Order: sequence, then C-alpha cells, then structure tokens
Amino acid sequence: MRIGILGLGRIGAFHAETLSGLDAVDSLVVTDPFADAAKAAAERFGAEVVDSPEALLSGGVDGIVVAAATDAHPALILASVEAGIPVFCEKPVARTMSEGVEVLKAVQGTDVPIQIGYNRRFDTGFVNARAAVQSGELGKLHTVRSTTLDPAPPPAAYIAASGGLFRDCSVHDFDIIRWVTGREVREVYAVGGNKGADYIKEAGDADTTGAILTLDDGTIAVVSNSRHNARGHDVRMEIHGFTDSIAVGLEDKLPLRSVEPGVTFPAGTPHDFFMDRFTAAYRAELTAFTEVVAGTRPSPCTIEDALEAGWIADACTLSLHEHRPVTIEEVRRG
Repeated sequence: MRIGILGLGRIGAFHAETLSGLDAVDSLVVTDPFADAAKAAAERFGAEVVDSPEALLSGGVDGIVVAAATDAHPALILASVEAGIPVFCEKPVARTMSEGVEVLKAVQGTDVPIQIGYNRRFDTGFVNARAAVQSGELGKLHTVRSTTLDPAPPPAAYIAASGGLFRDCSVHDFDIIRWVTGREVREVYAVGGNKGADYIKEAGDADTTGAILTLDDGTIAVVSNSRHNARGHDVRMEIHGFTDSIAVGLEDKLPLRSVEPGVTFPAGTPHDFFMDRFTAAYRAELTAFTEVVAGTRPSPCTIEDALEAGWIADACTLSLHEHRPVTIEEVRRG
C-alpha cells in the first residue's frame, strides 16, 4: 500500500523509517513545510515528496499518517476523513478538549477509520498485563502504579506549547491505565513541584507530578511523572490484585540502581529515550494501522479513547492548580 506522511519532524521521520520497513507498505509520499526535512526523507527512504497536504491527499495514497504540529491535527484529520482516507494521527487530537470534541462531532457517522497514536497499547508488556487482568488471574484489583520519567526536559519552546506535563506526558499513563484495567477514572487528586529547569516553572508548569486516580470500581491508581530522571527513560506499571501482582518494565534496561547487597539487577544499559524504550511498540502500532487501512481490523485507539485520556489530564491540571480533588464529570461539563 501507499502511505502518506504529513510532518517530518522527530516523530514523523521516525514513523517514515518504521513504515519503510513494513512488508505491507510499498511506497511513501511525504510533505513538510521545511523542504530540507522532506528532501532528507526522500533520499533516505525513497519517498515521493509533494509540496502540500492537499497534494498529498489527492496523490492516491491508501492511508495518512499525521505527525505535524498539534495545532494542525484537527484540520488534517478532517481533511483526511473528507477525502475518504484512513488516518493515523499522533496524540493529541487537538490542543484543547473543546477542539477535540468538535473533531469528534465532525467525524461521527463516518465510516473512515481514525487511529490515534498511543503506542503503549502495542508494547508486549502492557499487552500481557491487559491479558492478565482480563483473564482474572490477578483477582480483584486494588492498586495500580504507573510511571513515566524522562531523562531530561525538552527545550523551553516545547514546554511553552506542550499544554503541561499532564497533557503532554501523563496522558500516556492515563490511557494505558484505562486500557489495561478496562475501567474508567472517576476522580483525581494531583500535586506537582519544580526543582529543575527554571523555564518549566516560568511557563506555569510543574517538572514533577504525582496523581491519585480513583477508578470507577474503587481501584486506586498512582501516577508518577517527571522531566528529570538522569539515569534514563523510565516507564513502568505495577498491577496488584487480591490473587497476584505483576509488573511491566521490570527488565534489565530499567533505569534504576539497586543498593541491595549482592543484587546485580538490572544489569543492562538503561533506556535513554522513549524511541529506544518503545521501538517495537511503534512498529506494532503502525503495523496495526496498515491492517486498519486494509480493512482487516477496526481502529485500536479511537478519538473517543484519546479524549478520555485528555479529560483525565484536564482534571489533574485543575486539581494541581486548585489543590483539591476533581471529578472527571466536572471537567467534562466545563
């Protein structure tokens, strides 16, 4: 099949590399406002370059991958749907929840599939964790812990446009908690602090956060996030039930150092970046999209799914700023 890529920044170029290695993909068509980025993709992957999203949409592609800036997501999703082309879009659907809701309303009733990029759903550890929960082998759940710690913060310009740590980073934890447990979040309480880069505080954001999520069956989920984790990129989940407990990410590249005598675990080189940690998951995610394009599976992560993670992020942001518990229903009502 012929896949188009809109946007060739860090993640777009990474997707181009992944797609070029998939058996189902015969050719790539790419566009980016920066001609050098498009030229580099053409030279590296043998991609065809066009000069605009409109040219790409009319260029006979079977599927579209949107990796452009967040502000462009709504228009590009809607243009792809209007053209009748299945679309994969990196999260978020839009910069604000109100814009995301408008996108959802605009595409309701369409039969054009839309997949939003939440790659942890395709990581083998998280897939196995979900299967363990669904099988009942853990018993009734009582506690979930989810962690995302980045090795260093992104540049100040990125932070200023990110929407904050909860919307930019924690949403991955929120989405995977929903997906693994099969439960919805009812209420949150969030805290945050700043002990690192001054420009994060100046942007009105926290560089380290914690959130307690109460799920709709009473399970407690604890989410920990930080822009500062010098040892590496740390993504883990623990799921504790009344029968058994399991962990995702407890492997030799885990960026933690044990101080117990005689313990050598973890012994590997720590993960240093999210693309390192989730290379296989990204490949599985885009493989899934080719199956969506082929019509052999439904979207594995819908706009509705992405918006639910966004409501949790908004609730945590409000809770952080107002120092109080916030229900999801409160932010949903606006």
